[in-house]
Amino acid sequence: MSEVATHNTKSDCWVVIESRAYDISEYVMLHPGGWLPLQNMAGKDATDAFANYHPHSVYKNLLPSYYVGAVTDSLDSDPFTVAHRELRQQLLQRGLFESNSFYFYLKVIWLSYLLLGAVALTLLSTTTSSRMLGAAAMAAFWQQVAFIGHDVGHNAVSHKKRKDTFLGILFGNTLGGISLGWWKRSHNVHHLVCNSVEHDPDIQHMPLFAVTDEIFDEAKLERAGVLDKEQKGFWSTYHEKFVASDFLSRLLVANQHFLFYPIMMFARFNLYVQGWIFVFTSHSQDAWHAKHFQKLELATLFGFMTWLSLLVSTLPNWQERAAWLLISHALAGVLHVQICISHFTMDTYHGHAYNGAEDEWFRMQCATTMNVASWRWFDWAHGGLQFQIEHHLFPRLPRHNLREARALVKPFCERWGVPYHEVGFVQSNVELVRGLRDVARKCRQYGLKSVGGFGETQLYAGLHAEG
Repeated sequence: MSEVATHNTKSDCWVVIESRAYDISEYVMLHPGGWLPLQNMAGKDATDAFANYHPHSVYKNLLPSYYVGAVTDSLDSDPFTVAHRELRQQLLQRGLFESNSFYFYLKVIWLSYLLLGAVALTLLSTTTSSRMLGAAAMAAFWQQVAFIGHDVGHNAVSHKKRKDTFLGILFGNTLGGISLGWWKRSHNVHHLVCNSVEHDPDIQHMPLFAVTDEIFDEAKLERAGVLDKEQKGFWSTYHEKFVASDFLSRLLVANQHFLFYPIMMFARFNLYVQGWIFVFTSHSQDAWHAKHFQKLELATLFGFMTWLSLLVSTLPNWQERAAWLLISHALAGVLHVQICISHFTMDTYHGHAYNGAEDEWFRMQCATTMNVASWRWFDWAHGGLQFQIEHHLFPRLPRHNLREARALVKPFCERWGVPYHEVGFVQSNVELVRGLRDVARKCRQYGLKSVGGFGETQLYAGLHAEG
């Protein structure tokens, strides 16, 4: 493993799978999941990540041509690793990785009712309140259709990458307006390096939010060995830029627990922008996706903007049009809250995990992810996101089987002493706000007071009720 660890770059990329080393340097830019996931696993034991993202055919037809040699000290003999891989075999034997087509047919019917109801209320209603109810129905539709996008993005519907991706773009992009290609690129990286300060895009939200004070604390970044002293920040491998704090970011982070929910109400607009940027730059970000789906992405995103604009234009005046857009997008923000509560308050770390038995796949996913306790009859409202631990451990599990997987995973964690954090939706939001508040207080303590002297002014004291 020490020899493999030296081949840890995009241009010199080795990975270990089941005690075998593979030199996949020539394949990195051809990878259907983009080059970033492979770069993030370079020099590591990727056995569990590989098993949970690839069908058997890849083992058989692709890997052998990149074989280097046997690895003498991989994790294959570690007792805990052996045990959780046996747990995955139990899920396979029970058929939990197989999709129930009837479940997804019912979801299509449910989504159709939501969309038709939203359009009918908007077009046919004679009162403003009824038309605004149509905006609320559209928000519910966007939230629910995003869950299907999440399913197909993980190939958890047909388990055929091209088919799921095509259907996801055709219907998800056209009806929801968020680029599936952009989401897959971001989300694949997030799963592999969950809550890594430098590598996980899902916790890199400066200048708006910081989930850990280490994002803007130069002293801690220096101790971690990731501080660029000239740039006064760290390098984000996903965004390919330096993340550094300035006056504005520290001011916003110092108040992030107040700003979180208002910002979530408008977060969807940012996702539209990110989708369009991805479409026009996808050749450099994900060459495989650009080759097969760039034109379809462009057409479907344009289709979304067209039908949404036409629908809103039917409203009688600009005030109602603005209100309809604000209500529909604000209520759809519940989805973004659901995503954030899964990871924002959990452990963060620098660099890459998978350095040994102490931070291998199973332990790392449990340390950085939490569940939301929910009644079975209310699972539809969470769309599978309430079982984030099981989903992160086994990303290709269809969401209708996640509850059954939880019945095996939770006792397994208790037996092995692995932290398994699960609280209700209200409590998860309480923990989220507390976590943001704690980071904000640290930012105030040694952040703003070192920037232009603002922390010493009466204005700062008044804003924060000091003195």
